[in-house]
Amino acid sequence: MIRAIVMLVCAWAFIGSTFADRKPNVILIMADDVSWECFGCYGAKDYKTPNIDALAAKGMQFNNCYSTPICTPSRVKLMTGQYNFRNYTHFGYLNPRDKTLAQMLKHAGYKTAIAGKWQLNGLYHRADGCTDAGRVHDAGFDEYCLWQVTKTVYDEGGGERFWSPPLEQNGRMLTKQDNDGLYGPDIMSDYLCDFIQRNRDDPFFVYYPTVLVHNPFVATPDTIGDGDRTHQANKAPKGKAAKKKNFVAMVNYLDKIVGKVVQRVEDIGQLENTLILFTADNGTDRRIASAWNGREVVGGKGTTTDMGTHVPLVAYWKGHTPVGAKRDDLIDFTDFYATFADAAGVVLGADDPVDGRSFLPQLQGRPGNPRDWVVCHYQPYWGKFEGRQFTRNGFFKLYRDGSFYRIPDDLDEANDLAVGDAGIAGESARRFLQQVMQTLPPAPPVQAGKAATTRPVHPDWPNITDPND
Repeated sequence: MIRAIVMLVCAWAFIGSTFADRKPNVILIMADDVSWECFGCYGAKDYKTPNIDALAAKGMQFNNCYSTPICTPSRVKLMTGQYNFRNYTHFGYLNPRDKTLAQMLKHAGYKTAIAGKWQLNGLYHRADGCTDAGRVHDAGFDEYCLWQVTKTVYDEGGGERFWSPPLEQNGRMLTKQDNDGLYGPDIMSDYLCDFIQRNRDDPFFVYYPTVLVHNPFVATPDTIGDGDRTHQANKAPKGKAAKKKNFVAMVNYLDKIVGKVVQRVEDIGQLENTLILFTADNGTDRRIASAWNGREVVGGKGTTTDMGTHVPLVAYWKGHTPVGAKRDDLIDFTDFYATFADAAGVVLGADDPVDGRSFLPQLQGRPGNPRDWVVCHYQPYWGKFEGRQFTRNGFFKLYRDGSFYRIPDDLDEANDLAVGDAGIAGESARRFLQQVMQTLPPAPPVQAGKAATTRPVHPDWPNITDPND
């Protein structure tokens, strides 16, 4: 009897040791075209986001996370851990020579998967190899279920992302006919939940750049009723009110999917060993106005205002993140690479980026080494959006042209503060941010056409030193 008890205790000790030694799983969910004013935990009034709000309540909420104003620059910045002045040249393009956080984690022993929106093969400027479905695997992902890998919306066999969508799954094309009547976000999130289930015994990295809530603003499974679910259902309704109604439903459905993913992690018993983060790639579509904290906020996608670059960041790692904490630390999209490496115990080498700073200590309730500034070097090379360069702290923002604003008191940037008008703290911040600006490469160039083959980048620009470090 005693021998049996000893053996049982030893088995428990072995299991506990194995769990403790396992690298933490990482799940990064990044929404498309929706920002802080649309989530309850940040003060939203028009939307119901109980699952994301619960993550913030059980985990923590960062109030100062910054992306770029549109999707591709943000995604390239996040995936490579580099400022856009080093490597961003074309909309819809991730240079295959750049090392990604998925490659880093895969090399560290992680199983890796991505589902959602890809749009990084260079289809819009017909880059070499742009129709190669293997690009996703080359970027470090073992498995994928994605929209816009080798076909754009406009290509034959391409189409929209919601109802009866054309998707690509590990090199196999799932046509609109294959997915007839199905909802793209359900297909993609189910795929990831299955991946999580199958890889529960290994450390895994899941990257979910959602297709929600990008336009077209159409009905979700919760609101479509008996309506048409063919590919024709991807046509948005006419009228501002109808579009807003669908947008609200899409935000609410995004929240529902977040809850589904978290529930799957709980079902496999891995909440204590999984870091779950929720953020967004840029500001909300400019056709959407939302009630927030007693005022109306108009979406700022494509602009360098707070509404275009300030995004939510909620993190939950059961037993590790401080419960209900709200941090004002500055987080830059370059920081995710360094943070995930830190969580995985990876020592960054010469082929890793130099721009990010790990915020893992803050996720564990420790002070860490918060940033004193973030930088945005923004040239979209797409549409009619205007490129600009700025640096900011939590309160003040300085553009390359010298314009200076107190944020968040002036979210619309209507009051350019002349020298001497910003008060003692403001003038100190202006001088400090000017020092930071002097460490940056030149401002983004005047935009070239879509067909341009070469654009200026500064891959070897020295590490930007924080004057306060």
